[in-house]
Amino acid sequence: MITQTELIKHLATTFGKAKINKLKAILIEQELPLHDLIDLAFYPDRTIAFRSAWLLENLILSNPLACLPEIDYLLTQFTKVNYPSCQRHYAKIIMHLTSPKIHPLMKEYLQNRNLEPIVEQYFDWMIAPKVLIAVKVFAAEALFNLRYRYPWIAEELTYQLQFLMINGSPAIQSRGKKILNALKADD
Repeated sequence: MITQTELIKHLATTFGKAKINKLKAILIEQELPLHDLIDLAFYPDRTIAFRSAWLLENLILSNPLACLPEIDYLLTQFTKVNYPSCQRHYAKIIMHLTSPKIHPLMKEYLQNRNLEPIVEQYFDWMIAPKVLIAVKVFAAEALFNLRYRYPWIAEELTYQLQFLMINGSPAIQSRGKKILNALKADD
């Protein structure tokens, strides 16, 4: 079984999508606990942290149900992620896990979890000026996904998106319009 130390050595070398897929296959085969990979998002070397978050995203999105035993730990660590590049991957993971298209078992699992700290973190990221636009976009989409679970989200998300779109990038403009139109359709 691959150890966390060996994984760090892999993450320290030249990296790309091919390497991600190779490491993903190794980790699936050898059943590395995602706990170790989640912890690496806080590694002092930001490159290692970024690559571990990227690998984690690829692992979870390729087979969310296989990752179910580690989702609670992921949720507890989510609000602690402070490297911008890692925030991007974590925001995207939760966006996908809260998607209406996710497997019903994952929906049921998450329904029994307190996601309010994550919702609060997403809103914090949306209003923080130095947070990457991609993080804000993924946060908006995830918040939209959670609007029925927490009905107050719809109104607050509307205000935040309208504000971000005033001088926002094309990415926030495009996603903001899409989400705002969908929120209007809910009314």
